[in-house]
Amino acid sequence: MSLAMRIAIAQNNYTVGDIQRNLELIKSSVKQAELDNADIVVFSELSLCGYPPEDLLLRPDLYTIIDNAVEDLLALDSQVAMVIGHPIKEAEGLFNVATVIHRGQLLVQYKKQLLPNYSVFDEKRYFESGSEDCVFEFKGLKLGLLVCEDLWYPEPTARVKALGADILLSPNASPYCYGKGTLRSAEMGSRARENELPIVYVNQIGGQDELIFDGCSAVYNEEGQRIFQMAEMAEDFAYIDFDPKTGAIKPSKPYLNQFHGEEEIWQALVLGVRDYAHKNGFKGALLGLSGGIDSAVTLAVAVDALGKENVNAVMMPFRYTASMSIEDAEEEAKALGIEFDVISIEPMYEAFMSQLSHQFKDTEADLTEQNIQARCRGTLLMALSNKFGRLVLTTGNKSEVAVGYCTLYGDMAGGLDVLKDVSKTMVYRLARYRNTVSQVIPERVITRPPSAELAPDQKDEDNLPPYDILDAILEAYVEQDKSLDDIIALGHDEEVVRRVIRLVDINEHKRRQAPPGIRITQRAFGRDRRYPITSGFGRQFKS
Repeated sequence: MSLAMRIAIAQNNYTVGDIQRNLELIKSSVKQAELDNADIVVFSELSLCGYPPEDLLLRPDLYTIIDNAVEDLLALDSQVAMVIGHPIKEAEGLFNVATVIHRGQLLVQYKKQLLPNYSVFDEKRYFESGSEDCVFEFKGLKLGLLVCEDLWYPEPTARVKALGADILLSPNASPYCYGKGTLRSAEMGSRARENELPIVYVNQIGGQDELIFDGCSAVYNEEGQRIFQMAEMAEDFAYIDFDPKTGAIKPSKPYLNQFHGEEEIWQALVLGVRDYAHKNGFKGALLGLSGGIDSAVTLAVAVDALGKENVNAVMMPFRYTASMSIEDAEEEAKALGIEFDVISIEPMYEAFMSQLSHQFKDTEADLTEQNIQARCRGTLLMALSNKFGRLVLTTGNKSEVAVGYCTLYGDMAGGLDVLKDVSKTMVYRLARYRNTVSQVIPERVITRPPSAELAPDQKDEDNLPPYDILDAILEAYVEQDKSLDDIIALGHDEEVVRRVIRLVDINEHKRRQAPPGIRITQRAFGRDRRYPITSGFGRQFKS
């Protein structure tokens, strides 16, 4: 007769390549599972090496370290079985596996069958596909194993059910984008309902370069209902008691609801900044605080992520900087309690212009002089970063990055662009949201017309369409790959659409040299959208 089983779920924040640290996290979770009298504990996909390991997988010495870590787990001789994710190299190739270890024995090893090779994924660059399904007996129950992408298609789950599985365990490394939780839950619920098979879905959490992993590990009953969910954007540990006779599933803690709307995006940005800074060994962060909306939002995210004592901002005024910008920057810094400095770029700018006076003789002022201002600021921030070991956060949003409304080696100089995948219209929504938590962004920063303040009385809309129009066009062209005619058919002016598309296409060279940014949409610049720098495609969009 089948026995009830206690299944522990370890939702950990791993660091890619740091096998020893990841091993310690796994051991700590095993110890907790032992204290909770669990029968088995399930970890996320590639938990030993972290996800995605990218070209680390091409290093032969990685597998020596991985093999030693697996031996270390075998040596624990734990009464609790462990489902561990890691890569394994065999004569037939490299595989993404889930290994089950119990009492010092390797019970079974499942090789992931479906390898994603789209969007941010490129697993076929590294792995071979497994060809065998996996259902194994453990303490009177038949447990099925599938890894991540295997669960997004009906056939693998149906085969596991046909092999007699009582419950399905699924290690995952499913990256976040806005709305992913709803889609993920619908798919997992469908797999459970189609096969009348409970599913334990275990996801990792944490920031890895541009990617965010949001956790939200969950359990679905045989009717496809999500009956339990773990923390979002945070580490967590829980267990369920599963009774195969009745199908009853009893979680060890309350169901945790997901964030929604701007709060969800805010928490993703906070997690991304925190992990990028901490995992890369930075002592804190610094940024240029202009008095504008983008730097205000970036500053608030940084303080929420790292603490006010670990963030400082610099206002770098010039002759075109409005007095209200200086006042607003000071107010933002005071509201958040951070260290705040003011360094004028006037002397540096004049030194550049003096040295270039011969070469610039008999020329009219143009964007060159504006870019020199931005580059003076970038140089100051990088000097402070070098001296004090703090990460420079750039403040360009997705709308600006898309059309090249930014300066190479100027406002693009830094280590992480917090808003790189956040449209300008969303930046305003995030500012409104953050002020509901505590008032840290002055109202006039939100309501005044945005300006780079690189020329007298400059406004963004002198050079760009209104942001609500620009963002709608960018979403259609960048995120949905709609054609010129398709976008015009949505009701946009043809000349404006042609200009925006042209700007996107000719500024790929800037985006290639931009710092990484936190991915929150389904189509972010960088890992998602990979376009050639040298391309004649955009010539057709000239007016």
